[in-house]
Amino acid sequence: MKTNFWKDKRVCVTGGAGFLGSTITSKLCGLGCGELIIPRSRDFDLRINESIKKLYFETRPQIVVHLAAIVGGIGANSARPAEFLYDNLMMGTQLLHEAWVYGVEKFVAIGTVCAYPKFTSLPFSEDNLWDGYPEETNAPYGLAKKMLLVQSQAYRKQYEFNSIFLLPVNLYGPGDSIDSENSHVIPSLIMKFLDAKLSGQQEVVVWGDGSPTREFLYVDDAADGILLAAEKYNSSHPVNLGSGQEISILDLATTIASLVGYTGKLVWDRTKPNGQPRRRLDISRAQSNFGFKARMDFEDGLKRTVDWYVQSSA
Repeated sequence: MKTNFWKDKRVCVTGGAGFLGSTITSKLCGLGCGELIIPRSRDFDLRINESIKKLYFETRPQIVVHLAAIVGGIGANSARPAEFLYDNLMMGTQLLHEAWVYGVEKFVAIGTVCAYPKFTSLPFSEDNLWDGYPEETNAPYGLAKKMLLVQSQAYRKQYEFNSIFLLPVNLYGPGDSIDSENSHVIPSLIMKFLDAKLSGQQEVVVWGDGSPTREFLYVDDAADGILLAAEKYNSSHPVNLGSGQEISILDLATTIASLVGYTGKLVWDRTKPNGQPRRRLDISRAQSNFGFKARMDFEDGLKRTVDWYVQSSA
């Protein structure tokens, strides 16, 4: 992705040390970004307004890419709904407001596919966002992030503030969290099968019944999509970022077990929640508005991801 857009720009990436953030910041360095600002929680608590004011006053960013979030899988969302709602809502609302106050040129808000209604016709179109309530286990998180869309549109209408709102699907790739409580489905399954293989377990318990489907976007593709939108997209209409490929949790688990080399039995715990029944995005808006299309083949990306975890756990 060759461009001069980022040359000499001062860019603040909240969550810039995280899984997606580190990929974006690495790409920004390669694109000649003038100054890269990565606020750390020990220096700036982004839930506190005075801390955000301090960040903007000291760094004076021209572009803010807001990635920072409290995230996790179904278990973490179910156990800590208040935290997922409050922390994400306070970070997003205040960061965008103060960006307008301090004259930031552009604010890039990163939402979540969890903002979509639990039952949404496939593929998920951005026009379906308000057709119902999100899936219950992650609704507090999804709604907190969804408020960034409402705020983005309101600030553009009243203040002509240039903010955009992107909806990436589930991300995966080397470097994602391996925290057993907070990790998402792909790293969680990889670690389960790795541990079972190393310890000689004859079976692995997987949540749900395997019927839900998910769509995944490789982290490098997600970073490219976000940077393309930051450069070329100037509207508060929400935009999906996805791959357009759908896979069932059953097929995903079976594939990961094979890649890991685990030959035991998969046992489905139907007392645990499935989450949203199906997910597949309509990705036409991103392609038509700023030319984004995912490049990584899912099987290749999954193999790279498994290989990274295997090496990391060795």
